[in-house]
Amino acid sequence: MSRSIVISGPPAVGKSTVARRLAEHYNMRWISGGDVLKDMAKERGFDPSGDDWWDTAEGMKFLSIRENDFSFDRKMDERLLAMCERGGAVITSYTLPWLTNKAVRVWLDCSQDVSASRMRERDGVNSEDAYRITRARYDRNTGLYRRYYGFQFGKDESVFDVIVQTDGKDIEQVIAEVIAKLDGQT
Repeated sequence: MSRSIVISGPPAVGKSTVARRLAEHYNMRWISGGDVLKDMAKERGFDPSGDDWWDTAEGMKFLSIRENDFSFDRKMDERLLAMCERGGAVITSYTLPWLTNKAVRVWLDCSQDVSASRMRERDGVNSEDAYRITRARYDRNTGLYRRYYGFQFGKDESVFDVIVQTDGKDIEQVIAEVIAKLDGQT
């Protein structure tokens, strides 16, 4: 597959895991939009270490800065768009599916309960905190993208070529379903 693949979905849906496996399967590069944004946070003096950094007080502080200065997200999206348009990459991004039609765009969906459960298992946080964190990240990102880009993250699925509901499926089932649907696209 020469066109890039962009994976989006709510927090803790499995975007990174699916993207890594798709990159291996199709012999493509894997690019994490979150890692690109973390690099930008480092440039701003933050220490974004660990997969769960976004959910720490420092990660939330960086989100607050982003909410007031959209230049971070705009620069990140410009970098990701350039990587996407070169082709041959699997990219995780909340926003890229709405910003380009030069990639195969995949939406991984799950319920709030499943998102919280996956975060609890992945990051070792209690159920109440996992639910609160995933809800806050989803709501704040949704507001950010609606305000700056005008799209309804999580509501407008019209831009996606492939949509996979992940509730009740293990990661192997999700990956197999995504691959089957992607192979049907070519």
